[in-house]
Amino acid sequence: MNFVFISPQFPPQYFHFVAALRERGVTVLGIGDAPFDSLRSELRESLREYFLVPNLHDEDALVRAAGYLTWRHGRIHRIDSLNESWLEVEARLREDFHVPGLQPADIHRLRSKSGMAEVFHAAGVPHPELIRVRDAGQVKAFAEKVGYPLVLKPDVGVGAAHTFKVASDKEVDAALSHPLPTSYVGQPFVRGTIVTYDGIVDRHGAIVFSLSHQYSDGGMETVLEKRDISFWSLQETPPGLDVLGREVVAACGLRERWFHLEFFKLPDGKFIVLEVNLRPPGGFITDMMNYTCDIDVYRLWARVVTGDPVADFRYTPRYNVCHSARRKSRRYKHNHKQIVEKLGKSLLQHQEHLPPVYHSLMGEEMYLTRHADLDAMHDAVRFIQATE
Repeated sequence: MNFVFISPQFPPQYFHFVAALRERGVTVLGIGDAPFDSLRSELRESLREYFLVPNLHDEDALVRAAGYLTWRHGRIHRIDSLNESWLEVEARLREDFHVPGLQPADIHRLRSKSGMAEVFHAAGVPHPELIRVRDAGQVKAFAEKVGYPLVLKPDVGVGAAHTFKVASDKEVDAALSHPLPTSYVGQPFVRGTIVTYDGIVDRHGAIVFSLSHQYSDGGMETVLEKRDISFWSLQETPPGLDVLGREVVAACGLRERWFHLEFFKLPDGKFIVLEVNLRPPGGFITDMMNYTCDIDVYRLWARVVTGDPVADFRYTPRYNVCHSARRKSRRYKHNHKQIVEKLGKSLLQHQEHLPPVYHSLMGEEMYLTRHADLDAMHDAVRFIQATE
């Protein structure tokens, strides 16, 4: 199998995916925007060949790169990056080179929030009502129907970038006084806790692994108010969430893919779906999954992609693993040495300098901790994030 992996060096832990494919005898061909010599040694050793494209937004250059790799190694069997940024170009490359997987029409349907809403509606899955934003009058009429506040956000977007809340007709007029930078949608602002349903689906559409995570704050509030977010794995996925998550995955028709679904847990305990992401959950959650269950999701995914049996795969969530964020602009009560002494063996990872793309949502620094007890986990988060 020839597998073209786009941007294999980012996120930084994704070299594990490439190494896992190589372990299974896959010929992994990288296309990236970083010089080959800058790649970590484990990644360089796992790639059969690497094609440097200085700008991965240059689609013509990507087509030439894939064409060259086809000439060198024969037919391409898979193209992926497991990265939100390249979902559309991956799909177009699959179409151009007759590679199975999500095609441009699938991405249009499943990546835009308006397309997702149509899928949710057809599947009968509860979700916030949505409109495509045209003008201020239309948004105000929508508010008369569903009430303020509303959230306005790009129809296609990552995280909470360029998302804002409006709570009155006056704020709508101000928000739409200038042309929006891209197509926007509007939804009622939902007060609830964000929980996820994350996992891997095999080539037959069966979910072979799933896990749920909970966020301390919403993405929009975290970005706009520069909060210190934390998010953690749950030892048990709520039954209602598991039912809805499986319905959404089935409705999307996913095969051989990661999925990252976001839901709101409402005050009454019910769940409504917010959005679908056709990739692994962000940040270091793939590592968190491994620590939660004492497994290797990188190798599991490689087995799924290569069609190897996974019927023998078993896992049990044993811990709550938490990402605690910190920001360089904030003065904290406890320094790194004190945190290490306090947390002891429960501290798994510390990243002092996260990639810039993470900063707005996940801070510049993170601590990854593991706990058998949820109360102990929250105590650790409070200690890490306590300010002076």
